[in-house]
Amino acid sequence: MGPLNYQHLERFWAAVREGGVTRASQKLNVSQPTVSAQIRSLEASLGRKLFARSGRGLAVTDFGRVIYGYADEIFGLGRDLIDTAHGRLAGRPLRLTVGVANVVPKLIAYRILEPALRLPESVQLECLEDTPEQLLAELALHRLDLVLADAPVGPTVKVRAFNHLLGECGVSVLGEPNLARAHRRGFPRSLDGAPFLLPREDSALRRPLEDWFEKHNVQPQVVGSFADSALLKAFAQAGNGLFVAPTAIEDEVCRQYGVRLVARLESVREQFYVITVERTLKHPAVVAVCALARQKLFGEDRVSRGRRS
Repeated sequence: MGPLNYQHLERFWAAVREGGVTRASQKLNVSQPTVSAQIRSLEASLGRKLFARSGRGLAVTDFGRVIYGYADEIFGLGRDLIDTAHGRLAGRPLRLTVGVANVVPKLIAYRILEPALRLPESVQLECLEDTPEQLLAELALHRLDLVLADAPVGPTVKVRAFNHLLGECGVSVLGEPNLARAHRRGFPRSLDGAPFLLPREDSALRRPLEDWFEKHNVQPQVVGSFADSALLKAFAQAGNGLFVAPTAIEDEVCRQYGVRLVARLESVREQFYVITVERTLKHPAVVAVCALARQKLFGEDRVSRGRRS
């Protein structure tokens, strides 16, 4: 294989980034046949296909996604070099684009991301909420700086990504005041037959909760299963069932939704991850939110309450 042609690599990078060869050619002010020919030359040089036919259009191959990741880093470094050489434009905010998995409690997401807005350098935060699978697809295309999730990327997921554990905590059983009062006495036997709102079965938290119920020989009445944590809490606020929330945000959840504590399950652990395409975190805002989350939100200073398990 000969030397890498960076112009051809840029044409491919632009085609993926812009969502097609036609849009890339318009963006680059180059004819579409020229862009197509240069991408074919790059494929010939690399010895593998970067695009494959999908219906009437083209789709990026798995190999193409890998090459796109390298290209994005290469041209990103080029932009950093120019910014450093000429000085960053005064007043231009640092952009942070985040994907938040819909199973992640909104208060947890807020507590993790809010410190980015208090950095000395101005930060423009852009958040997208979706399923973990869809967010990882966006991350693979470098449309997100990070994904915030409650589980690491598994070995079967075909995305080149790295898991960065922020921390973990136990969960608290909460409910509308009358419902919480009725099931606080005699816990955990009081949960047998109690109305309960659970995360969906594909949630990282669902299996540990069910294991805990089985261990304590209780069988709550599952009123509903939810992918969206905010919707679950809205149903709980109206008294439709008990639910669990991370103990790290127990006080905030109680204040916001008017619910009360039944008991804390220290042995049921909920973890939170930042997922990026970088093995080593470089984005200054990402570095900051990870460090503060580990220290303040999930640090030892949060373990100040007596808990039951």
